[in-house]
Amino acid sequence: MIRFPPFGDGQRIGLFGGSFNPAHYGHYMVALYALKKLQLDWVWWLVSPQNPLKDPSETGEYGARLAFTRGIARHPRFAVTDIEKQLGSRTTAETLRGMAPVLKRAHFVWIMGADSFANLHHWHDWLEIPETLPLAILARPGYSLRALGSPAATRFAEQQVPTPLARQLVTTPPPAWAFIPMPLRPESSTAIRSKQRPAVNAVKSGARSPG
Repeated sequence: MIRFPPFGDGQRIGLFGGSFNPAHYGHYMVALYALKKLQLDWVWWLVSPQNPLKDPSETGEYGARLAFTRGIARHPRFAVTDIEKQLGSRTTAETLRGMAPVLKRAHFVWIMGADSFANLHHWHDWLEIPETLPLAILARPGYSLRALGSPAATRFAEQQVPTPLARQLVTTPPPAWAFIPMPLRPESSTAIRSKQRPAVNAVKSGARSPG
């Protein structure tokens, strides 16, 4: 049996998926902004075991990512989960299929950054995702224009909910999506990893040196 965070029927819940390798304050602010703008009861962080669009070496050890994400996502309305690992899903579409019975009990919305929405057409079975639940697209540095001109935005242009009405997105039947501007954060998991590698290499070099 899959263990889900506790929730009440009919509540408003955001699903925030990602590798979170590592999670950082930019992720926290995206979740917090979505929580407030969409007037959500909860945000469930879905830590992915493996991003199928990335090499396994880029994903990092799952237990460490899950624990670190829990350290970042400290908020009474946030729940960091291993739902995707429990389901054994490798893609977002698979996750949503596995969650189908739960999705019927509350109002769910998928939270994603503009960078992910800009590349949504590369995801496996990507058309299933907006057809399953509404999408909240949060601004990310350098990606807003690309997101709004992306194949996904073009495909579902008539289903876009105006930003001032974003609160209504959660209860709008899919497909539906809204772009939500927010104060931009400079953090990037890729940049953080690239800074960590020289430090790790330096430690290893020091360990080998006689001094």
